[in-house]
Amino acid sequence: MQTLQQSCAGLGLLARLNADRVLFIGAITAAMAVGTWIASVF
Repeated sequence: MQTLQQSCAGLGLLARLNADRVLFIGAITAAMAVGTWIASVF
């Protein structure tokens, strides 16, 4: 039972890290897109 709880906690941590990475990449991509849009407008 303890092993199962530890593996679930590990999976939760992995999911949070993955979500963090996706948000980080999304923010970088959005910033580049906005920068490109501003450069094309002005």
